[in-house]
Amino acid sequence: MPRSITQPDVDAARDAQDARACELVVIGGSAGGMEVINLLLAALPASFAPAVMIVMHLPPDPPSYLVHALAHRCGLPVIEPDAGEQIMPGRVHVAPPGYHMLVEVDRTVALSTDAAVRFSRPSIDVLFESAADVYREHLLALLLSGANDDGVNGLQRVRALGGVAWVQDPATAMSSEMPRTAIERGAADYIYSPETMARRLAAWPASL
Repeated sequence: MPRSITQPDVDAARDAQDARACELVVIGGSAGGMEVINLLLAALPASFAPAVMIVMHLPPDPPSYLVHALAHRCGLPVIEPDAGEQIMPGRVHVAPPGYHMLVEVDRTVALSTDAAVRFSRPSIDVLFESAADVYREHLLALLLSGANDDGVNGLQRVRALGGVAWVQDPATAMSSEMPRTAIERGAADYIYSPETMARRLAAWPASL
């Protein structure tokens, strides 16, 4: 069973273990997720070591001001990557509107205009599944507020390949369907409030 937000704060040893193993953090959200992403990125110190990749369900028509908005709240560089760009530690990579963002075997970014997955492009599942295939036990995936089940299959792949899955507590989500479905399908290792997610990430060691 996943641990809930009511678990006493005795998970520091597990956090340290996850942090040492983690090379990439992938984050997916939809309706209500933007507020949580703002909170998470604002909490990350400039010394945060893993790479970060974010998929938000957004209207497909550019321009997107998401990167500009997030950069003001984050101590890490925030970019909208080009295809073939290296996934860099300590950098936040945000999926461009209208494109799936994937992880290639050589740890570069791939962008795709293939059909929408779970009615979405970019798709959270596409990012999570491709990242799990490459990073395996060195991956942490966070699924946030959202109104459909995109990301649930991806979380299951993350866990199957040795990664760790955090899911937002549905009681704290503006749209609870996405995190609730993940929990119901057994795709969560931990269930956290946004504040707990932010605090745990911010406390991770700078050097992995």
